[in-house]
Amino acid sequence: MTWLRTLAGLAAATACLQTAARAEETDPGAIVAAQFAAGGNQAGVRASGAKGVCLKGEFAPAPGAAALSKAPHFTKTVPVTARFSMGGSNPKVSDKAKPVTRGFAMRMEDPAGDMVFVVISAPVFSTKTPAQLLEFLQVRAPGPDGKPDAEKIKAFSAQNPETTRQAAWLNARPVPASYAGVDYWAVHAYTLTNAKNEAKVARLKFVSADKAGLTDDEVKAKPDSFYVDELKERLAKSPARFDLVAILAEPGDPTADPTASWPEESRKTETLGTLSITAIAPDATCDARTFDPVAELPEGVAGPTDDPMFAIRSPAYAVSVSRRAN
Repeated sequence: MTWLRTLAGLAAATACLQTAARAEETDPGAIVAAQFAAGGNQAGVRASGAKGVCLKGEFAPAPGAAALSKAPHFTKTVPVTARFSMGGSNPKVSDKAKPVTRGFAMRMEDPAGDMVFVVISAPVFSTKTPAQLLEFLQVRAPGPDGKPDAEKIKAFSAQNPETTRQAAWLNARPVPASYAGVDYWAVHAYTLTNAKNEAKVARLKFVSADKAGLTDDEVKAKPDSFYVDELKERLAKSPARFDLVAILAEPGDPTADPTASWPEESRKTETLGTLSITAIAPDATCDARTFDPVAELPEGVAGPTDDPMFAIRSPAYAVSVSRRAN
């Protein structure tokens, strides 16, 4: 029956892609090319999350998780392959960079089909449409002096104020002391369906059990690459844990605009389980397959069909993988 579930996942992904095609005529290849250009056109790296570390762990569901979703991952403990990363296509980006999202991709494995999420250390994405993302990246491409044109960025930001929300949120907070010391959001709206076919819309958040930020003086004292060493020391003592929390939507909460946040403090939440990162894994483990959050979702968890930024992920990831391999 695995092939049937695979077909169901592909059908869902196709529906998302049709949404993107209707809403935008933006070429995923152009977006990926712009991502690489913004990071200096480094060879053999990811278009996003070029700098990162592969991980192993497990996900243990909470007792009430099955009441929200019939996905098998919410009925038993399952193994996890994951990857922490710094945003962007520059593998030399500093771990100390404040206005850069930290990324967390994960594959929760099950014989019936995997469940994949790709989440970031901010509650909002930088753009709301693929066309806007392409222009966002293009104005940040380095010029002849190796730097982007500040005036172009300023003009674009003035015309597209929603694209400034993510950087403003990150800049208002300290640099995370660890990949494991910050919360991560799936910025899209998901539909969770239980065995009774009762559906609830939610945004998903991975809440760190050990949040910690650095002071300005602590940041200055750190080398540009300290996250992996910190993670090795941390995991030698105990796993890094995150609670997966569903933030339940209320009428009026935007579901098609990942640049718009929800007022989490006034929304009901349900804990779906705990993700434990237990060890660092070889890079080849994460490089062997793409973390595709569109095509790889089990029955009981569905991504939005009206959010073009969600739909564009799958073809863009495919282009990135092809470019990295060639």
